[in-house]
Amino acid sequence: MGLSEASGPRDTQVLLASRETMELKRPDFCMERPLLNQEQLEALGHWGPAPGTLQWRTWLQCSRARARALLLRYLPVLAWLPRYPVRDWLLGDVLSGLSVAIMQLPQGLAYALLAGLPPVFGLYSSFYPVFVYFLFGTSRHISVGTFAVMSVMVGSVTESLAPDEDFLQAPNSTVNTTARDDTRVQLASTLSVLVGLFQVGLGLGHFGFVVTYLSEPLVRGYTTAASVQVFVSQLKYVFGLHLSSFSGPLSLIYTVLEVCWKLPQSLVGTVVTAVVAGVVLMAIKLLNDKLRRHLPLPLPGELLTLIGATGISYGVGLKHRFGVDIVGNIPIGLVAPVAPSPQLFTKLVGNAFAIAVVGFAIAISLGKIFALRHGYRVDGNQELVALGLCNLIGGIFQCFPVSCSMSRSLVQESTGGNTQVAGAISSLFILIIIVKLGEFFQNLPKAVLAAVIIVNLKGMLMQFGDIRSFWKANRMDLLIWLVTFVATTLLNLDLGLAAAVAFSLLLVVVRTQLPHYSVLGQVPDTDVYRDVAEYLEAREVPGVKVFRSSATMYFANAELYSDTLKQKCGVDVDRLISQKKKLLRKQELKLKNLQKEQLRTQAAASKGTSIFINVNTSDRDIKRNNVEGSKAKQVSAGNDLEDTAASGQEDADAKASDQSTLEALGLPQPDFHSLVLDLSSLSFVDTVCLKSLKNIFRDFREIEVEVYLAACHTPVVTQLEAGHFFDASITKQHLFASVHDAVIFALQHPRSNQVSPVLVTKL
Repeated sequence: MGLSEASGPRDTQVLLASRETMELKRPDFCMERPLLNQEQLEALGHWGPAPGTLQWRTWLQCSRARARALLLRYLPVLAWLPRYPVRDWLLGDVLSGLSVAIMQLPQGLAYALLAGLPPVFGLYSSFYPVFVYFLFGTSRHISVGTFAVMSVMVGSVTESLAPDEDFLQAPNSTVNTTARDDTRVQLASTLSVLVGLFQVGLGLGHFGFVVTYLSEPLVRGYTTAASVQVFVSQLKYVFGLHLSSFSGPLSLIYTVLEVCWKLPQSLVGTVVTAVVAGVVLMAIKLLNDKLRRHLPLPLPGELLTLIGATGISYGVGLKHRFGVDIVGNIPIGLVAPVAPSPQLFTKLVGNAFAIAVVGFAIAISLGKIFALRHGYRVDGNQELVALGLCNLIGGIFQCFPVSCSMSRSLVQESTGGNTQVAGAISSLFILIIIVKLGEFFQNLPKAVLAAVIIVNLKGMLMQFGDIRSFWKANRMDLLIWLVTFVATTLLNLDLGLAAAVAFSLLLVVVRTQLPHYSVLGQVPDTDVYRDVAEYLEAREVPGVKVFRSSATMYFANAELYSDTLKQKCGVDVDRLISQKKKLLRKQELKLKNLQKEQLRTQAAASKGTSIFINVNTSDRDIKRNNVEGSKAKQVSAGNDLEDTAASGQEDADAKASDQSTLEALGLPQPDFHSLVLDLSSLSFVDTVCLKSLKNIFRDFREIEVEVYLAACHTPVVTQLEAGHFFDASITKQHLFASVHDAVIFALQHPRSNQVSPVLVTKL
C-alpha cells in the first residue's frame, strides 16, 4: 500500500513531462481554403436537386415479398412468436402475467366504478383489449387495460349524458339503477368504438406524430389533474354519500362543495371500511418496497385486500348491519357482442377524439421508455393501430376505452416479463375469473375499491413535485404544467386538454416571435463569431455588422426581425432613407429649374444669333440663298440647340449622381459598409420572409450598405430559388457558405471606406 502511494507522484510527474514533450513536438497546423459563395459551393460540390420519388408507385406495387412485409407489419405476432425462445422466456412471462392479472382484477373492478359502470365491465375491459394487443402490439412490456385517467374521462361522459336524475322513479324518488346502467354501458361501449375508429384511422394514415404536440410537462400536468379528479370522484364511496351528478366546467368544485355540505351524513361503517382497507394496502406496499430484494414476487396487496374484505363483508353482513354499499350481482360468463349506436356518435365525437389522443400519448410514452431500456423499437403508427383495435373490438363486446397502466407495466417488467405473452397469460387469468370466480366478489364493499383507487393514485399525486423541478429547470415548462393542471381541474378533462394544447402551441408561437437577436463579433485568432454582449473577447469586425436570430424568420416574426436588425445596427435606417429622399426631391426640383433656365437662355442666345446674321447679310447674299437653304439653316440651328440641351442634361445627371450620396447630401454615414445576415437558424422560407429579406437589401443599399447572406442550408436555398428571390440585383454571389467567408469578402469589396489589406490578412 505504501509502495503504491510513493510511486503515485512519480508517475504523475512522468506523465506531465511526457505530455509537455509531446506538446513541444506537436506541429502548428494552418488550414487555408478559398472563399466560397453559393455558386462556387454548388460548383465545387456538384450540387443538384435530389431525385424525386413517386411514393404512390411503391404503394401500388404488388408482390409476394411486399404482401408478406405488410402482413408482418400489421400483425407483428407473426414476426416474433415463431422465434420465441421458450426455455429462456416462458417462465418469466408466466410469472409476470400472473402478477399483472392479480393487479388487473381489483383495478378492473375499481376503475369500472370510475367509469360509472357496473364492476363486471371492468373485467371485460381487462380481457378483450389485452388479448387483442397481444396480436397487434409492438411493445413487449406495457400492460394494456383499464387505467384511472381513461376511466375518469369515460365517467365524465357517462354521468353527464346519463345522470341519475334522468332515472328517478316517481313513487319513492329512487334511481332505477338497471335502466341507468344499461344506458351508461351503451354510451361507454359506443364511445370505445368511436375511440378505436379514431385511433385506427390515425394509425393507418401515419398520424402517429400528433402525440408530439403533447409535451411531457403537458402530459404530467394533465395526469396530475386527472388524479385529483379521480380522488374527488371516490369521496362518495369513501363516505357513503349520494351526490348529484355534475358535469362541465367547475364540476369538480361543485362536487367538493357538496361533499363538504353532506359530510355529517357520512356512514361510519363505510368510512371505517375504507380507512382500514387503505391502511392495509399502504402497509403491504411499504413491505414490498423494503423486501424487494428478498421477495421473488411482490405481495399481491390488492388481491389479498379484496379477498379479505369480501370474506369479512359476507361473514359480518356489512350491507345489512351497517349499510355499507357492496358490488352486488356479477354475472358469470361472457356477453354477446353488441353493435354500437350510430345515433350517439354526434354526441360523443369530441370526447372520443380527446380520449383517443390521451390514451395513445400515455401508451406510446411508456412504450418508448421500456423500448429504450431493453433495446428494441416501438412503431408509433402500429401502436396507434393496435390500441385502436383494442378499443374497437372491445367496444363491440361492451368494454369501455382503455390504455396502459404505469403501475402494472412496471410490475410486468420487474417480475421478468419479456414479451406480449405475459399480457396474453394475464388475460386468460381474467377470463377464468369472469367465467367461474366472478360471483365470489359480489359482497365486496365499494369502499374497498375506492381505497384501492386512492392508494394507486400515489404515483400520480407525487407529480406535484414537478413544480419544484420545473422551477429549477425551465420556467416555460412550469407554466405549461400549471396552466394544464388548472385548466383540467376547473374545465373538466376534455375542455382542459383542449385548452392545454392550445396554450402550449400559443406559447411556441410566442417564443418564436420573441427570439434572441444578437450582433456577432469574431473571437480573437479564430473564425468563430459569437454574441458580443455575451463574449467579452469577441470583437466586431470594423466596417462589417454580423446579425443573427436564434429562431427562424417567418410571417409571425418577420417584421420584428427587420425592426430589431435596424435597431441593433445603431442606425435609424428609416429616418435616414426619409431624409435622403427628401433632399433628393429638393435636388431634383432645383435641377429641373436649372435645366429650364438653361433651355431658355440657350433659346434666347440662338434667337439673337439668327437676328445678327440677318442684319449683316447683304442683298446679294439673300438673293443668292433660295428658300431651301434658309430652311436648312433653321433645321441646323435647331439641331445645335437640341445637342446643347442634351449635353447639358447629361452633365446635370452626372452631377446629380455625384451629389446623391449621403456624404454629398450632408447626411451622417453608417460606421459600417457591409451587413452579414447569419441565416443558420432559418429552417424554412415563406413569402413574408422572402419579402422581408428583399426589403432589407433595398433599405440598406439606400444607405450605401451592401448586404450578404451566410450559412443557409440547402433546403432553404432551394426555397429561395423557388420564390424567385435571386434576380439581377441579388445573386448567389451574395450568399456564402459561412459567416467568415462573407466577412472576408465584404472586407475585400467594400462599397466605401477602403479597408486596409492588413486587416483582411489577419482575419
